[in-house]
Amino acid sequence: MPEYTAYFNGEWVPLRNVNIDVSTDRGFYVGDSVFDVARTFNGKSFRMKEHVDRLYRSLSYVRIDPGISVGEMYDVSEQAIQRNEHLRAQAGDYTVHQFVTRGHGRRAWQAVDPTVCVRVSPVDFANFAHLYEGGMHAAVTNSRSYDPSSLDPKVKHYSRLNFNLAELEANDIDSGALPILLDQAGNVTEGTGYNVFIVTNGILRTPGDRSILQGVSRGMVFDLARQLKIPFVEEDLQPYDVYTADEAFFCTTSWSIMPVTYVDRRPIGNGKPGTLTTQLISAWSESVGVDIVGQAVRFATK
Repeated sequence: MPEYTAYFNGEWVPLRNVNIDVSTDRGFYVGDSVFDVARTFNGKSFRMKEHVDRLYRSLSYVRIDPGISVGEMYDVSEQAIQRNEHLRAQAGDYTVHQFVTRGHGRRAWQAVDPTVCVRVSPVDFANFAHLYEGGMHAAVTNSRSYDPSSLDPKVKHYSRLNFNLAELEANDIDSGALPILLDQAGNVTEGTGYNVFIVTNGILRTPGDRSILQGVSRGMVFDLARQLKIPFVEEDLQPYDVYTADEAFFCTTSWSIMPVTYVDRRPIGNGKPGTLTTQLISAWSESVGVDIVGQAVRFATK
């Protein structure tokens, strides 16, 4: 395995030396941790400022002081990319993971010495490259998103057992399918690390941000829609809207945009990636100077 370098508690160390104390670090034993994930295109970070800003909103909400400023975290994240640039040829591009735990202490208010880490890893192209052509399968699950009154989904955190259960449930419904979660009122929210979009009569539709993560890639989709003059709306959506949509797709850091062609074993539209979805992928590729699908397919076989 390549010897990647990571930032860990103020030092640059081999990734294998990033070790969490499983007996005292609250990030491990009670999930008291927030994180974010950015990526590169051709070795250049994509919307790093937006990712770091979101990380610090999460930190502020859960009242963790990482001990370094927003600007320092941005610089460290960019340095992590540069320190591993010599290994990128065999990876294609990187994801950049930042995480901060509350540190050590029996109670949250007793915690000291937060753990701060920034690491890079190859984009896992092999996990999804084959799905662009035929589209991904999804399933609407009974496992729900957290209610904002309990834990606001706009916080990107590691307390994600509901997501794990939803993934198991979706796979039970349709082998290999990924979940679409609902809120307590039955409205579509998000997936387990991706935002949900549908297309109806040429209009791009997606849930509002009350019960979802404010995705950086979601923001990119809005920007591309404006550029391409595609009308879009944020609104409450129900499973009915998904089942009867002309197209559907997920967006997230690694995939950028991934067509969704079946939900609960029902075809969306004609059961193939839609025209508008394909147009958005092409526009994203042009914007970042990388053939997103071509790169994924190429490096999936390496």
